[in-house]
Amino acid sequence: MISNEIDLAFKLKLDGVYLPSFNKKFYHKKFQNFRKFIIIGSAHSLKEIRIKEKQNVEQIFLSPLFKTKKTNKLLGIIKFNNLSKFTKKPLIALGGINKNNIKKLKLINGEGFAGITYFKKKCQKI
Repeated sequence: MISNEIDLAFKLKLDGVYLPSFNKKFYHKKFQNFRKFIIIGSAHSLKEIRIKEKQNVEQIFLSPLFKTKKTNKLLGIIKFNNLSKFTKKPLIALGGINKNNIKKLKLINGEGFAGITYFKKKCQKI
């Protein structure tokens, strides 16, 4: 999988592409009929969720769930759950997940969660 380069991903015969929230183009619909080519995307608001739906992504990373070092803005559990009511696409929680709030993930209406820093730290201890 490659980020934001759908033509290159297809040319290299990769299995999919990740479309960041700032990608609002719809030209890639021509690839949606190819087998085993997955399009995933990220969003931060209902407006961006709607764009990802129009891009026909299979899953949406919705972030940031919790406060991160990079931003003080966060969705929080209540807003995440409210946004989940407006889409049928699987939502993956992302952002700010750490050992202090990981148990709170049981409260979200999402299909899963992702956390680069959390898992990176866990792997270093092994």
